[in-house]
Amino acid sequence: MPLIKSISGFRGTIGGKADNGLTPIDIVKLTSSFICLIRRSGVSRPRIVVGRDGRLSGTMVNQLVCGNLQAMGADVIDIGLSTTPTVEVAVTEMKADGGVILTASHNPKEWNALKLLNNKGEFISKEDGEWLLEKAAADDYEFAYIDEIGTYSVENDWIERHADMVCNLPLVNKEIIAKANLKVVVDAVNSTGGIAIPMLLRKLGVDNIVELNCEVTGNFAHNPEPLAAHLVETCAKVKESGADFGIVVDPDVDRLAFIDENGEMYGEEYTLVTIASYILQHKKGNTVSNLSSTRALRDVTQQFGGEYFAAAVGEVNVVEKMKEVNAVIGGEGNGGVIYPELHYGRDALVGVGLFLTYLCESQCTCSELKSKFPLYYMSKNKIQLDASTNVDMILEKIADKFKNEKVTTIDGVKIDFEEGWVHLRKSNTEPIIRVYSEGKTEAEAERLAQIMLDEAKNF
Repeated sequence: MPLIKSISGFRGTIGGKADNGLTPIDIVKLTSSFICLIRRSGVSRPRIVVGRDGRLSGTMVNQLVCGNLQAMGADVIDIGLSTTPTVEVAVTEMKADGGVILTASHNPKEWNALKLLNNKGEFISKEDGEWLLEKAAADDYEFAYIDEIGTYSVENDWIERHADMVCNLPLVNKEIIAKANLKVVVDAVNSTGGIAIPMLLRKLGVDNIVELNCEVTGNFAHNPEPLAAHLVETCAKVKESGADFGIVVDPDVDRLAFIDENGEMYGEEYTLVTIASYILQHKKGNTVSNLSSTRALRDVTQQFGGEYFAAAVGEVNVVEKMKEVNAVIGGEGNGGVIYPELHYGRDALVGVGLFLTYLCESQCTCSELKSKFPLYYMSKNKIQLDASTNVDMILEKIADKFKNEKVTTIDGVKIDFEEGWVHLRKSNTEPIIRVYSEGKTEAEAERLAQIMLDEAKNF
């Protein structure tokens, strides 16, 4: 699989030839160019935080990255097994100059990736990413001489420090959570969520935890994307164990999904909607999600007197829009919650703390909590691509065909109809076109999706 280079990082499958996967050569090129990028801001000896998820290739990639950063004259703080949001908060707390997260997020075990952070603990911009790639392609970097090589240190307590920060947020109520005497199933798909989520729950006063796939082995027990089709056994476990709900995270713990007391998916789209409703009750303001997220967030935001804004897909785009409109909460419909009170990054730990507080304050079940929100249904489909596919042509033709509707083209093509919407876009992480649609019924969402799938195939 070719190396995929995007605002979501640089990811590929392990093995193969350079530039046709994520090989040691690619890792050296990218990390060397990253240090050159940081030095553009005037930093002569950068301090870089490095953390990784539980993938099988994690140790190997970590050693390559840390060693090469030292070879470029950077001082490395290796926080080891970690989560994406943990690395983000560690960068800002330690006042580091940047960070490298070794994770391919929801991709299968043969993948790994480098996610690069600036000194704010946020993903580097599209422009910086393009500059970095040009630097890497030209091999235009110079390694440090012996007296200038960087140092290496290890700090292994950052997940716990991150969990403590969540517990100390003003809108996270540990006392009310502890009094609820909850029973929770946690599925961490054999990655670092198996460390982070049970630890956080215990700090919040939840002691009755059924741990499922919480051993950090890197051999994912199921497809790591937290979708209903991949969580049949997990849903059954919630129901048969009599748990109040289930928590599911992806390998790097920036996406969060819940399962209700009946063993039914709460809906990853409603993770953000629920938490936004809670935040907006305490702090009026605006919200942001990406174009592929549910209309329910818009409805909830308007209910509390705020304004909703849509951004292009990708955390860096959502964060940029959140800052622009001074949003109090935002994120993405894939279960990604961004709460600026702690940091500008998708954070499942923050999501757990806020969601549990709202649930316990409401004194209701998960299914009852969800029933408070506008009900929409989403259909998520994919069109597999090959090398000859002219994706831009397909999207242009679809936009033209539906030009009498509300059409948005800042990220692929989104068409808003009165009864719902459809969004078609090239994936940043896979060779596919994603086709997301939403309606007030499942049938309507599927109907809108099928219209676009047929149109795309025709073109």
